[in-house]
Amino acid sequence: MTGQPGGARAEVPGAGAAPGGALLVVGDVVTDVVARHRGPLASGTDTAAVIRTLPGGAGANVACWAAHWGCADVRLLGRVGSDAADWHERELRAAGVRPRLVVDPQAATGTVICLVDAGAAAERTFLTDSGASLRFEPGDWSDAFLEGVGRLHLSGYLLFSGPGRALVRTAVAAARACGVPVSLDPASAGFLAELGADRFLALVEGVDVLLPSRDEACLLTGAPDGARAAAELSRRVPLVVAKQGADGALVARSGSVLARVPAEAATPRDTTGAGDAFTGAFLAALLSGAEAAAAAAEGCRAGARAVERVGARPPIPDCGPAPTPDRAGVG
Repeated sequence: MTGQPGGARAEVPGAGAAPGGALLVVGDVVTDVVARHRGPLASGTDTAAVIRTLPGGAGANVACWAAHWGCADVRLLGRVGSDAADWHERELRAAGVRPRLVVDPQAATGTVICLVDAGAAAERTFLTDSGASLRFEPGDWSDAFLEGVGRLHLSGYLLFSGPGRALVRTAVAAARACGVPVSLDPASAGFLAELGADRFLALVEGVDVLLPSRDEACLLTGAPDGARAAAELSRRVPLVVAKQGADGALVARSGSVLARVPAEAATPRDTTGAGDAFTGAFLAALLSGAEAAAAAAEGCRAGARAVERVGARPPIPDCGPAPTPDRAGVG
């Protein structure tokens, strides 16, 4: 409900509790403006593009993909502005997610401009205004949110603001007290570099599963390749599942890579949200009782489906026109 203002080579056990229960995602809900262009951007003049306004946000995307991948009870806690709260709630419910959106009385909903090169790689560049998500704070949390929850997943974007970091500490402590395993996706190599590797690793103490991209894993460890980075991170976090893009995924524990999962074949149109799709499907599979490597294979399948679509979420019914982003309310 809307709130009030304010192919694996080896099987690896999953981290945490027994199968079952709901998935609770705590993270960002934003409006994506996706611009697909061919060739380089023309500085100082026009570049032809196909532009769409779509619902997004790493946390919300993970929740939607988990529901799409068969998780029967997916819940999302997020913070949005009044400018787009109703639209985002409709989109989430249509995707099978139970949203609890805190409506910020001052800041507008976050907006991300996704510049997608419509060439073969479909690579993307983000311009990010996190808006109300930056004001997510411990007061938005209640320990009652963990009732019936089998896993808690946190979007790494929470770590890039002071209130968000405090919320992460609060949520992780509550989950650990209840025996609920916690996963986290670092979310952004660019923001992660600003935060710093040592600070990040201190903040994720108590997390059971870390789901970095190859770039994020290498940044956090200084390792030159994804395998060594994943192995090194698994000395700090019990289970590391490192997303390797077209090279699939690595599953690491206790300083060793124990499974290499191949990617699924796909023809990319838009790589936005591929990592979120992986994470959502992976968590849905873990909750159904899959081992970590088998769950990573499900993540690779979802990632392949995601890159074949424009936008960061699985297909859902049309929920009506998107709101026009309004930045006037941003503090």
